[in-house]
Amino acid sequence: MPEPRIPLDQWRALVAVVEKGGYAKAAAALHKSQSSVTYRVQQLESQLGVKAFKIAGRRAELTPTGELLYRRARYLLDEAAALEQSAQRLSAGWEAEVRLAVEVIFPTWLLLACLDRLGKESPHTRIELIEAVLGHRTDALAQGQADLAIFGSVPPGFLGEPLMRLRFVLAAHPEHPLHQLARKLSLRDLRPYRHLVVRESSPERASAPSMETTQRWTFSHLATSIEAARSGYGFAWLPEEKIRQELAAGMLKPLPMREGGERFAELYLIFADREHAGPATLRLAEIIREAVASECKRSASQPKTPARKSIN
Repeated sequence: MPEPRIPLDQWRALVAVVEKGGYAKAAAALHKSQSSVTYRVQQLESQLGVKAFKIAGRRAELTPTGELLYRRARYLLDEAAALEQSAQRLSAGWEAEVRLAVEVIFPTWLLLACLDRLGKESPHTRIELIEAVLGHRTDALAQGQADLAIFGSVPPGFLGEPLMRLRFVLAAHPEHPLHQLARKLSLRDLRPYRHLVVRESSPERASAPSMETTQRWTFSHLATSIEAARSGYGFAWLPEEKIRQELAAGMLKPLPMREGGERFAELYLIFADREHAGPATLRLAEIIREAVASECKRSASQPKTPARKSIN
């Protein structure tokens, strides 16, 4: 393998000039003199025999070659930083903290059991939990805020493995007027009544309501929507695993829809950076896989009830 001729500080200077929009701002960001940054970029060009920038008026713009160099340099610097972080984690043993982003529809009791198991194996590892609504806090991965995620969709640039399937039911309090109709319901029957909706975590990606009704309450938290439904204030699409106690106690009851009374959501386990994940992150992922597989197997072996069949 040939020895690289360009040190990282020269690549870092090139990237800074591009991302900061000029030599002066790059120098300020790197805490270097402008002449030092200019020299590093010129050295890089000289050693490679290329021109990364061209002068357009008073601005330096990337050449096509410069565009390629910038993209590869950005990747090189990211990999170097990730390698250093990985080495630091390994030298210190298990990570001091694991950041986990999770869909609020993932069963809370199962999540807490997984965290408790990791806590017993690595009591000094802290957990930061980022709760997301409907899979749209995927920016937590892209922005480096999470080491591991459980989302309903895999964001661009990442790979995810299928983890579990959740069942949603359209439910309301047993004494809600819709239940009093004592017949199969259609979408037309729902329209006069209040629809309880949970807002997605990222407003810029919020989707349109799943149905049009004359009344709607929108919440930021799933727990509030569940409380409103069981208090008789409206009907809502709710993940069955989140309301199994309410279903068993008769505080909520699925609406008898003629069709479309259930929906399903897939959840995926996603690493921010699988190759550089620390031992605690890897172990937590393994614990989650094992817990989900065990619960699904146990559920499949039991008689089907509304409270249990959602994770099959």
